[in-house]
Amino acid sequence: QVQLVESGGGLVQAGGSLRLSCAASGSIFSINRMGWYRQAPGKQRDLVADITSGGRTNYGDSVKGRFTISRDNAKNTVYLQMNSLKPEDTAVYYCNAAGSYSQYWGQGTQVTVSS
Repeated sequence: QVQLVESGGGLVQAGGSLRLSCAASGSIFSINRMGWYRQAPGKQRDLVADITSGGRTNYGDSVKGRFTISRDNAKNTVYLQMNSLKPEDTAVYYCNAAGSYSQYWGQGTQVTVSS
């Protein structure tokens, strides 16, 4: 099992920045990819960004150039730096950890961007 603890959500004005953190613990040796998804009310959960254990990154089209994902392997933590936030970025953000045979989710953290 892998446990994921998220932090860093909140309320910010449009154009502002936030940084989300996700700390992993447990059977982390089984994980080869970590990332962030988001879900707005009435919408499906979509990929925001993810990063492999080797450092390869992947971003959703709507956040390219504004968000940056990174990881600190020593701390088993993944970060999402969100800049130039827009009201349409408002959602619950979920940390995800995936291995070859399983995946895990954090509890979610609310990000609200006011116009």
